[in-house]
Amino acid sequence: MEKIGIFYGSTSGSTKSVAEKLQKIFGKKAEVHDIKHADNELIEKYTNLIFGTSAWGIGDMQDDWEMFVDNLSDINFTGKKLALFGMGDQEEYPESFVDGLGTLYCRLPDKTIVVGTSDTDGYKYYFSLADNNGKFVGLALDVHSQDNLTDERLKHWAKQLESEFV
Repeated sequence: MEKIGIFYGSTSGSTKSVAEKLQKIFGKKAEVHDIKHADNELIEKYTNLIFGTSAWGIGDMQDDWEMFVDNLSDINFTGKKLALFGMGDQEEYPESFVDGLGTLYCRLPDKTIVVGTSDTDGYKYYFSLADNNGKFVGLALDVHSQDNLTDERLKHWAKQLESEFV
């Protein structure tokens, strides 16, 4: 498997923590980058990508991703695989759970490269932009009300990605 570039945007530290946990799971195959300090060239150097974001308020994307998201249309994603993860709080914001993840997915110029969808089973929310016909467009995590499930979900998802990445 080619190297994995993990790019996150984090305000409170939860998304950064998850990115670092993923890097630990993948070991030397993965490198972690804050999207605040990234550019198109850095992203293009990876064949396998993971983008992580949180949701703020009622469905807003994390600020650093909000500043970067327009660059996605200028990145050459040919031959790449991309997985997404999103942070949210299904108890506090059940009407916009992990909407940052859904917004990031919607802004991708080529959705055919996306891998790593996950089941919506085990979550309680009313609406999510990340829900695509009963599947999340990536991994949804709730460290507020389901933190006890985070590590197991990450391990399972990482195993899934190992078979879906190039």
